[in-house]
Amino acid sequence: MSINQPHPKKVTYTEYLTWPDEPRYEIIDGIPYMQATPSRQHQRIVTQLTGELYTFFKGKTCEVYTAPFDVRLSAAEDDEEYQVVQPDISVVCDERKLVDRGCKGAPDLIVEVLSPSTWRRDRIEKMNQYQRHGVKEYLLIYPNEKIVEQYILDKNGIYETPSIFNEEDVFHSHIFPEFEIMMSAIFS
Repeated sequence: MSINQPHPKKVTYTEYLTWPDEPRYEIIDGIPYMQATPSRQHQRIVTQLTGELYTFFKGKTCEVYTAPFDVRLSAAEDDEEYQVVQPDISVVCDERKLVDRGCKGAPDLIVEVLSPSTWRRDRIEKMNQYQRHGVKEYLLIYPNEKIVEQYILDKNGIYETPSIFNEEDVFHSHIFPEFEIMMSAIFS
């Protein structure tokens, strides 16, 4: 199976569980996509932001997870699950969604750091799935441009026009209003 070649039939989470741990895959609409090895810049941003989020949520009910961490977007008890993603960062506030292999149901906040091999999938396919499954806040981080797009789910279940933050701004989470961070801190 290659990175972008469709599999001959839809792949389920049950089948995915039989695969070796390496290489890592995501399944979007039943199509498996191999995960590329992230760059050093990508990992630095994920580490910086994860540290800030971990400190913020310490002693609170929400938990922060980084990839590899299986997120099955549907909470339904269904062996035919066709959406299994591995976001760079997931924040889960409902402990009932946490299972041994990851998260079953939509996390409250998802962060994806874009890379040349994944930007289209993160901006289109995964964003559509996150919206459809009710991820309340979705952040897309553009490392080279040093900007963040913040998507907020409205009352109709649609992502609003994104707020844009650059490295000179202070980021404020919509769903966690007390969480703020100087953007320069994650891009340094």
